[in-house]
Amino acid sequence: MTRLFYCCAFLLALTVSSFAQKKKKAASTTKDAILVFSKTKGFRHASIPKGKAALMLLGEQNKFAVDTTEDASAFTSENLKKYKAVVFLSTTGDVLNDAQQTAFEQYIRGGGGYVGIHAAADTEYDWPWYNQLVGAYFLSHPKQQSVDVVVHSQNHPSTSMLPDRWKRFDELYNYKKIVLGIKVLATLDESTYKGGANGVNHPFIWYREFDGGRSFYTGGGHTDESFVEPLFVQHLLGGIEYAMGRKSVKKPM
Repeated sequence: MTRLFYCCAFLLALTVSSFAQKKKKAASTTKDAILVFSKTKGFRHASIPKGKAALMLLGEQNKFAVDTTEDASAFTSENLKKYKAVVFLSTTGDVLNDAQQTAFEQYIRGGGGYVGIHAAADTEYDWPWYNQLVGAYFLSHPKQQSVDVVVHSQNHPSTSMLPDRWKRFDELYNYKKIVLGIKVLATLDESTYKGGANGVNHPFIWYREFDGGRSFYTGGGHTDESFVEPLFVQHLLGGIEYAMGRKSVKKPM
């Protein structure tokens, strides 16, 4: 009887230990996650599917999970807690209601990250808080064309791989309501293309710490080709990892 008791006790302890080890292993392999949001209420960019695919591939390659949605009901305080950053992938128009806006504000104030890609600046014109988060609103754009992007700092994870002058083809936005607090990493050289309306200091890539969280925006990403362009994809990864809190700015501007 005594031998049977000790045998059962040993097996129970072994089972508990094995369960604990499996639980610990599962916890250690849990990935960081981002939410990619691409709801549109205005113009819809044809490149959105390519953008989603590129971001999902970046997640696979860099050990973070990527959830994609166009359902604004995902913007609840409880659901957003799962994500290190939320990416607005060429969203347009009024995409969140008042309750969803409040949940997103709370998420950022709790230390969350935001990434705006291209038409994220063509979103939520009647929400002043969002203007501060994204950094500027869309004004207009000329036809798609080649441009010299002047990179002013390579100290940010999104620009560390970029040359001083980055030549690329895209749709180039002019901006309005540019927030004074943004830290501009790169500008468009308006002498290298036609239709620029912001002058010498035409922002294209920027970041800021805002309201407890981290914000990053890039003006690129209109074309399908952007999302298979090696430098642009690495640029996006750097911006996402900054917003997630994985990487920091070497020498803040």
